[in-house]
Amino acid sequence: MDRYECNRRQLLKFAVQGGFALSFSQVLGVSTLFAGPSAKAKSCIVLWMAGGPSQIDTFDPKPGTSTGGEFKAISTSVVGIQISEHFPLLAKEMKDMAIIRSMTSREGNHDRARYYVHTGYAKAGVTQHPSFGSIVAKELIEKSEGLPAYVSINGPAEGAGLLGVNFAPFVIRDPEKPPENLAYANRVTRERFENRTELLNVVNSQFASTHKQEEISKKEAIYHRAVDLMNSPSLTAFDLEKEQSSVHDRYGRNKTGSAFLMARRLVEHGVKFVEVEMSGWDTHSDNFTETKALMQELDPAYSALISDLRARGLLESTLVLWMGEFGRTPKINGKAGRDHWPQNWCAVVTGGGIRGGQVIGSTDTTGAAINDRPISVPDLYATLCRCLAIDDTKYNSSPLGRPIRIVDYGKPITELI
Repeated sequence: MDRYECNRRQLLKFAVQGGFALSFSQVLGVSTLFAGPSAKAKSCIVLWMAGGPSQIDTFDPKPGTSTGGEFKAISTSVVGIQISEHFPLLAKEMKDMAIIRSMTSREGNHDRARYYVHTGYAKAGVTQHPSFGSIVAKELIEKSEGLPAYVSINGPAEGAGLLGVNFAPFVIRDPEKPPENLAYANRVTRERFENRTELLNVVNSQFASTHKQEEISKKEAIYHRAVDLMNSPSLTAFDLEKEQSSVHDRYGRNKTGSAFLMARRLVEHGVKFVEVEMSGWDTHSDNFTETKALMQELDPAYSALISDLRARGLLESTLVLWMGEFGRTPKINGKAGRDHWPQNWCAVVTGGGIRGGQVIGSTDTTGAAINDRPISVPDLYATLCRCLAIDDTKYNSSPLGRPIRIVDYGKPITELI
């Protein structure tokens, strides 16, 4: 065979060989296709509504219908777009927000849907797909002032899967408390700690000489990242006491408000991906009481995050994505609740260079079916990749050498970018 010839199988093998996981576009030298004018985002915040929020009671209201429920719809700063009456502050920010009312999937089980919406892949077999946060952490690898590239607040989030622990989330269980295990032990000074670290390096080096080097190197990398974090001046990003009291008040003096405020502080310090979890949206009973309370806590935190990012010149470079694992049934059950409904649900995208002030897709008058422009989870992630200048056609390699695309053949949402 001529040395300049290269068939498809050889090209694919080359793309994933050695763990480099090069994409076809990189092999062919056209990766700049993914860094066009829309690629303004440098970080991403996901606001994860655990349990599955009701689309009809939040961002796709159906007032005056049999399925519309108890809430009224209100106008927003964009003519023709209405949202729930319990989002009066968010209504003022609509010019920068894009509502997708036609998200759809087949996963109606919480665990499977959470996995699917985080990774873009249905759970199947033994392959552990990485979450989108881990993908962003890997692709936007530049150091963030000693801080982790991927931080999860209020929940564990999905992990790094086949990418390994180097790209797993750093978890903050309670944003109103300092991160755990980052202070020196009692009576241990920094100098004493560094002496111990040097001794550990010697022991590890001796151990590595007779054992598998790769696994030891991975553990050492994690340890050194932890030490870097302990000594980072950017640890103040986690300290909400450093924030002006009036700013914290706008977000809300509660777990949600504190988490949203911490997310802004983290991207301000260079963190690439932050996920904030807000639980309680699994409203099989008493939907309207529960959802109203959640929205009244969410509205000030969410709106403050958007306005704060804008005021600090960060909104153009920060994607903010609001979503849960699915929606909820148009039909109201006998317990005044709504059940699982993956057929159609809402996601909201703000900042990061996307075109705000619009609604993409629509549902019928009852909210039971999509009228036009169905959007899949891979479509959404392909779009976010383009905004972040990440090649969504790139492959990672599984532990068995199987090539797995970053995004499972999604089509970018052209209305957004």
